[in-house]
Amino acid sequence: MHLIRYTTLAILLLASASIHALEEYTLIVQPIQSPKKTIESYQPLADYLSNVTGQTIKLVTARNFVSYWQTMRKGKYDLILDAAHFTSWRIKKLKYKPLVKITSVVSFTLVTHVDNPVLGPDELIGRRLAVMASPSMGFVRLAELFPNDLRQPVIINVNNSQDAVEKIRTKKADAAIVPSRMVGGFDFLGTVEQTDQVPHMALSASPKVPADISNTIRKALIDAKNTPEGRVLLEKLVLESFDPTSSKAYGKYDRLLKGVYGY
Repeated sequence: MHLIRYTTLAILLLASASIHALEEYTLIVQPIQSPKKTIESYQPLADYLSNVTGQTIKLVTARNFVSYWQTMRKGKYDLILDAAHFTSWRIKKLKYKPLVKITSVVSFTLVTHVDNPVLGPDELIGRRLAVMASPSMGFVRLAELFPNDLRQPVIINVNNSQDAVEKIRTKKADAAIVPSRMVGGFDFLGTVEQTDQVPHMALSASPKVPADISNTIRKALIDAKNTPEGRVLLEKLVLESFDPTSSKAYGKYDRLLKGVYGY
């Protein structure tokens, strides 16, 4: 009787392990870069997570924020690394769980060319402003600066923040909104206004991802700075570290998506 019981248990454990072994999980990163550049930048993360979990973590991409928002809000992706407003929305609407966050915080800055100084956002009404498409963090922050629908800048959609800066350099745009960390790298940029800080991007997991795999990913990324393999990953990602986080830390930022289709 004991032999039968133990044999049955062993079969069940092997079956459970086999189910995990056959799974493939998708990982997507918000499209702040082109699909090609996203793969170049984040394939090391997918490889690292595949190695630590023993699963296949497949990196997928989106062309732009419009297509990303349309697909992401359907719960299609298993693991997502993106900004605070998206993370917060999925926590509330789709029951995703934040596993870790990138160390530090993020803010955006409204900039112009130093040859074309501007004292405040109101001076940019009716003028050309470069920004990544809605509902990127840059775009929703821009909407806060221009709350009146009748008093808006002329939006020039760009593929990424580097393109926005280039529009300023070549004076094809009068202003742009870009991550604040970029501003000091260009001597021709002048600051108009800076937004409030929010937590950096978080990696969150769909309810479809088993708890043991989520826990393995969380631990491996938090401990990355303490292992040779982890330090190689952080170097490739140009990151200092990953920090623990919680749903509470991202609880209020979904409000930035109010007014966006599908909110």
